[in-house]
Formats: sequence, structure tokens, C-alpha cells
Amino acid sequence: MRRSWASYRLLLLWQYQRNRAFLPMIVLIQTLLGVGIVYGFALLLPNIDPTTARYLATGAPTLGLIIMGLTVVPQEVSQAKLTGRYDYIASLPVPRLAPLAADVTFWLVAQLPGTVATLLVASLRFDIHLKVGLSVIPAIVLVALTGASVGYALASLVKPQLAQQITNFLSIGVLLFSPINFPATRLPDVLRAVHRVLPVQYMADVVRGSLTGDYTVSASLAFAVVAAWCAAGLALSYRVAVRRR
Repeated sequence: MRRSWASYRLLLLWQYQRNRAFLPMIVLIQTLLGVGIVYGFALLLPNIDPTTARYLATGAPTLGLIIMGLTVVPQEVSQAKLTGRYDYIASLPVPRLAPLAADVTFWLVAQLPGTVATLLVASLRFDIHLKVGLSVIPAIVLVALTGASVGYALASLVKPQLAQQITNFLSIGVLLFSPINFPATRLPDVLRAVHRVLPVQYMADVVRGSLTGDYTVSASLAFAVVAAWCAAGLALSYRVAVRRR
């Protein structure tokens, strides 16, 4: 356990040292992304009722966390493959999931200021009162880890050029065709059936529920589905890492 913690800490420090010059810009971009989603969708919906306001206010930070996992993390892995950093880390005597844990921690910390700013802007823009529960921290961590583990596993399995194309496609699909900023009842029956299996709507539900107390499905079901996808992503990432060793 001590060795695992030391490896994680050193890899996290290395990640910070690599990106510290760009960290202010990263935080700014993540903040602008969340705030832009709030105002962008508000422009599309001039007459916003309380239900829509609640979805937009909680959906914007959720989208930021999911896009971070499905886009930023895979792009980091793809870039590491092209530069040789991925193979170098794989050759180090560290636990196989330590690089993933360090990457997720760094990007989650970089995302948090934008998440907080987005929630504040959304609550002011839509004049809603959020009921932040004790589950908000595990919800945000679980959603971030799930998206990152799936994105990491995907980028580890396929070539960098293909990974970037796939993750960009997934990001657009999540942004436009996922029940994050709107109820699932607005989707066609086929997409509603797909989202009953995929974790996206449940990821939105755990964040929305922890911020408003309003779950579309039961809290236990939402957390269980997201946790199952998280475990699957971590298991696949570990399997790929072990095979490359």
C-alpha cells in the first residue's frame, strides 16, 4: 500500500510539473466551457421553466466532467503514445492503475474551479436554489472517474488517430443526444433504450440528485449503474496495462 501511494504521488507530481505552465489556461478553458454551456443552451430556450432550469444548471457541470473523461484523458493517452511517454510509464515499476489515478486526479482538480463557477453562474442565471447534499463529493468523483476510466481504456486499446476521432464523436453524441440537459422522455424510443444501458443519464442523475435532491430514478440504482461502468473501465484499463508490461 505504501509503495502504491508513493507511486501515485510521484506520478501526480510529474503530471503537475508537466502541465503547470498551462494550468491557468486549462482552468480558464474548463470554466468557460461550463459557463458557455449554461448560456448557450439558454439562448436556444428563451422560455425556461423551473424544470428546464434545474436540468441546465446541473447538466452543465456534468457535461464538463464527462467531456473531460471522454476527450481530455484519451487525448492525453494518445499524445503519450505518440511521444513514447506511454511506453515509458508502462516500463516503470509502479502499480498498473497508478498512471490512470494520477491523470484523473490532476484533471479533476483542474476541473473543480470550473464546476463551482458553472454552478454559481447557473444558479444566478436561472434563479434557482441548489440543495447541495453530502453525496455531492462522491457523485462528482465517481462521475469523473467513470468517464476517465472508459476514455482511458478506449485510448489504450486503439491507435491514437482513431481514438481522437472516436472520442470527438462520443463528445458530440453526449452533448446533443444524451438526457443531461433535458429529460429522457424527449428522446426517441431507440435512444431512450440505449441510455438505459449506457451510464450517461445515470451520471447526470447522480450529480443532479446530489445538487437538488431530485433523482429521475432511485439514487441507489443510479449510483450502482455508474459504479458498475466505472469498475468495468478500470478492469479493462488494468488488463490492457498488464498485457503491455
